Amino acid sequence: MSFIRKTLVISAVSFFLLFLSGGCGEIGTWKEQEESQIKDFLESLGDTTYVLKSSGLYYMEITQGTGEFPVTGDSVTFYYKGMFLDKVVFDTNITDSVPWKYVIGSGTIIAGIDEGLRYMRQGGKSLLLTPSNLAYGHNGYPGVIPGYTPLLWEITLLTVKKN
Repeated sequence: MSFIRKTLVISAVSFFLLFLSGGCGEIGTWKEQEESQIKDFLESLGDTTYVLKSSGLYYMEITQGTGEFPVTGDSVTFYYKGMFLDKVVFDTNITDSVPWKYVIGSGTIIAGIDEGLRYMRQGGKSLLLTPSNLAYGHNGYPGVIPGYTPLLWEITLLTVKKN
């Protein structure tokens, strides 16, 4: 390999590594900011208790439901309200006449809601605080939710149909 070709390859590899390391630093900064937002939010609640799950989901039961917990394959219906941590609502179906229908584990909703539904019983109401990795991730939802945004969800589980 010629000196020029070696120099070009080394330069390209160096640039690529520099680019990656810069990107990782940016991701680390966003992650730190997100963790700080969550910490500040939880501290602002005082004695309100959220349970931190191993996935990173924060779960708080408001109203205990009855019946069985839904598991993978069960069909559920629920109402939801999606909010930023400042309680500004970005999406809801509470005023809809038909609740959201979902099959647990089908992957057609964000991971944090799928997981949170599994901790609930029919008739229950809960709050879920989803870090971005359990919601819309680093991309966000263009035009609505910026990347690396933790979200708050109020969920009312109406029905569980065992499959």
